[in-house]
Amino acid sequence: MSKFSLIYFLLWILLQVLVDVNCQSTPFKPNVIYRHTATFVDNKLYILGGKDVSNGTLVKRFFYLDVSVLYDTQLLSWQDLSNINIIPLHTDATSTKGGVNNDTLYLYGGASSDKTMALVYTFDPNRTSWNPQKITMIRKWDLTGVVDSNGKFYLWGGVNDNVAVANDMLILDTTNLNLSEGSLVNAPTPRFHYGATLLPNNKIIYMGKPVIFIYFIHLGGTNDINFGKTLNLTKGALSLNEVYIYDTVNDNWDTKITMGEIPSKRVGFSTILGLDGQRIIIYGGYFNNPGYSNTTLYVLDLSNYNWYVPKISGKNPSSRTFHKANVIGKYMVISFGDGYDRKVESDILLLDISKNEEYIWTTKFDHSISSPSYSPSTSSSTLSPTLSPTLSQSPSSSPPLSLNIKLVGVIIGSLLSGIFLSVGVFFVYKWYKYRQQQKTIRENEFEKDIQISSLQKPMVC
Repeated sequence: MSKFSLIYFLLWILLQVLVDVNCQSTPFKPNVIYRHTATFVDNKLYILGGKDVSNGTLVKRFFYLDVSVLYDTQLLSWQDLSNINIIPLHTDATSTKGGVNNDTLYLYGGASSDKTMALVYTFDPNRTSWNPQKITMIRKWDLTGVVDSNGKFYLWGGVNDNVAVANDMLILDTTNLNLSEGSLVNAPTPRFHYGATLLPNNKIIYMGKPVIFIYFIHLGGTNDINFGKTLNLTKGALSLNEVYIYDTVNDNWDTKITMGEIPSKRVGFSTILGLDGQRIIIYGGYFNNPGYSNTTLYVLDLSNYNWYVPKISGKNPSSRTFHKANVIGKYMVISFGDGYDRKVESDILLLDISKNEEYIWTTKFDHSISSPSYSPSTSSSTLSPTLSPTLSQSPSSSPPLSLNIKLVGVIIGSLLSGIFLSVGVFFVYKWYKYRQQQKTIRENEFEKDIQISSLQKPMVC
């Protein structure tokens, strides 16, 4: 290999290293989406599908947030997995964590114009691979699936392929992929866009619904519920003055009348179970303003079915609709949705719900977490009050190993870039000096040739 070839080769390596380091340091930032799914599996919050808020088009993105390295919602580190996403464009699907080891993501249903879309997909986080499942069942969307402690996925209501509001209870066993149906005796009227949460006694509480008799599919826009520009609902929902309880053990329904500061009619809100297992917290949605001090966050006390507006501190965020909410550690973690300005607020909201006396909106994620007061063996897989041991540390302790590895990788990459840059500059300098020397030698030889030729030239008399 010649000296010039070596120089070009080293410069090419330098360019490749610089490009690689630059790609690693450039964070992935997804579009603002809504009507997506958000599933918490093994310290990672996986986001899939939905629509782009800016234009209502379906999105193909699949990405996750590693909560073990989350310390500030202003510094989100999304990891893009869209290159392995085999799921067709869709919206309003439902998902959960389940399977034999309770470590598999299950996706059911969803509205899609792609007829090849399977009804059920599974995602293996360890192998980072999607797989369609051959299950014969009806497709539904606009429903909230709930999984119990035995891995059974309850899929009630929603909108079916006949473009009708469904009134059936499909039960998908995520352990062996068997399908069954639950009772509809004393079940509420057909509905979709409702809230659903698993209780510690393996009962599911359902609340809310739109009042719409004709449902139109809009894969790229809005539906026929009327909303104001400030997420104000002008028509299309029922009050939350009653809730409905489905007993997964005895397969029966019950209705409870609520009281207190009953939330206004709303659509597209989220519900989660409080850390004590005795309260349902709802957030956001399109709603009618009832005149309460806070119209976005309410709590239902399950001991007496009394609604109240909790005491809240911190900076109140804008209300969001068709977002998703998960319980991670001591936080209600809200992801994306419609109704907020990304220049002002993060895609992720954190509500500290560790103290029932006062909830706190915060941007800091504290990894020192206490366990819930009720038995974890009866909790829903969507409720994750305890994280892996790697997260059980104080806020002042050093970052987790995964974060250190990433930092070390960036530092090593930077050092290698500096070394290659220095070597490249050195060789370029040496090459330049060599060219200058060669030029000087050629000039001197040329002058000598001229002198010699002038001396050899014959004299003319």
